[in-house]
Amino acid sequence: MSRVLIVEDELAIAELEKDYLELSSFEVEIETDGEKGLKLGLTEDFDMVILDIMLPGIDGFEICKQLREKKDIPILMVSAKKEDIDKIRGLGLGADDYITKPFSPSELVARVKAHLERYRRLVSSNCQENDVVEIRGLKIDKTARRVYLNGEEKAFTTKEFDLLTFLASHPNRVFTKEELFNKIWDMESLGDIATVTVHIKKIREKIELNTAKPQYIETIWGVGYRFKM
Repeated sequence: MSRVLIVEDELAIAELEKDYLELSSFEVEIETDGEKGLKLGLTEDFDMVILDIMLPGIDGFEICKQLREKKDIPILMVSAKKEDIDKIRGLGLGADDYITKPFSPSELVARVKAHLERYRRLVSSNCQENDVVEIRGLKIDKTARRVYLNGEEKAFTTKEFDLLTFLASHPNRVFTKEELFNKIWDMESLGDIATVTVHIKKIREKIELNTAKPQYIETIWGVGYRFKM
């Protein structure tokens, strides 16, 4: 049974989320305080964290940042705000997805299931020999899920690694944002394709010497993105 941690200061909302997740056979714990939620997330084993942004003690952005430094599990951020800047900031700190209140509990459950299923497939893949892609100083170890640039390891979130690996595995082919979103996030009708743009930006900051003139991931204006061999 997958364990989900909900960090949400509005207890009524947290309990509603918990009820729907438990009906789908998840084990759920709730924490309403930011600092206690961070401690619980760092010290106990959870398969996913649902994280509100506005919290007493410490906000969701800081919790996300600290969790991502120690954990590779999916993080879904929740907010009552609709501003894109919050979404971009949350994704930039390592969140895998972002949902805005109000939302239907069934949509929440669908997103949780999709993220956990993809995460399980990734961590359960086991190869005898590491599958490695090397291109002009960039080394992507698919098996170990590690990325190196000129011998220096770069830290990648789950979705950043998945997106980079997918593009590098299909060099010189142009993919639209919609195609990348559907492939990497496994959700054709949920979420926001702006997520792809944010993740591409974060990847470029880690592997490109000059993000204005990328040598690995090219923008094909009006179409999408291409990994250049």
